[in-house]
Amino acid sequence: MNEEIEQLKEKFSITANDIELVRQAGKLLNDFMPEFIEQWYVWLNKQDEFSLFFGSNSSNLNRVQEQQSLHWQNFFAANINDNYIKERRHIGEVHARIGLPNDIYFAGMSTAAQLLADELWNIKPMPANIGEIANALTKHLFLDTYLVIDEIARIQNYRLSESHKTMMEMSTPVTPIWEGILLLPLLGILDSSRTQDIMNKSLSKIAEERTKVFILDISGVASVDTAVANQLIKITKATQLMGCEAIISGISPAIARTIIELGINVGEIKTTSTLRDAFEIALKLINVTVS
Repeated sequence: MNEEIEQLKEKFSITANDIELVRQAGKLLNDFMPEFIEQWYVWLNKQDEFSLFFGSNSSNLNRVQEQQSLHWQNFFAANINDNYIKERRHIGEVHARIGLPNDIYFAGMSTAAQLLADELWNIKPMPANIGEIANALTKHLFLDTYLVIDEIARIQNYRLSESHKTMMEMSTPVTPIWEGILLLPLLGILDSSRTQDIMNKSLSKIAEERTKVFILDISGVASVDTAVANQLIKITKATQLMGCEAIISGISPAIARTIIELGINVGEIKTTSTLRDAFEIALKLINVTVS
């Protein structure tokens, strides 16, 4: 963690001198902080997000304002250590949980920076190094904002990844429809990632169920290109290597034409235009007669 912290400081060009300057800014702005928080919430009250996230809950607002005071005390202490990083990432976690839009957070930090800078440049008597103080404060604000937004982005990406996994699970329903027969109806758009997932789940289910016939129904697939068609052929050939007959059903005229135009070799793979036809073939392959 110490190495990561040093790398962060280096990326944002924060030196030991900058840290001392931020602490100096904290001393210069100490008496202004209650007014600063009040002005910041006057700005926030004008934003649409204010009523959405605070409403008329005054106790909740008071609690958040108290936390703001502690937040800025911690900020101006400028102890960029493990606890500081965790606290900032916790803020990001809270904002991600309540669904606070990134734009309002950036706007809020921009407003805070402007309020603090205006006060700094109006301090009398003005310190000789006021420019250096303002520059160090800006760099620290950028780092602080980055840590929060990076955590929000990390959580959002995790949610998207989990949602994608769930959708993949839902969109790959390998289902036994008869003893020895598995059906996989495909819907929507196929890509290389999804077809690989289809192969993995199908082969696992075939082994688990000791399947004799595997029906891959593509009647709900929006379109088939060369890569997708080749992947589907690979899936069916892989099932054959496991001693399982494969049938591709739902071959529409458009898909049939595409496969021919692309010059894809279907080989000995059985294909049908309807799921009903595929089911009838599957029953015959396992020597079942339905009357």
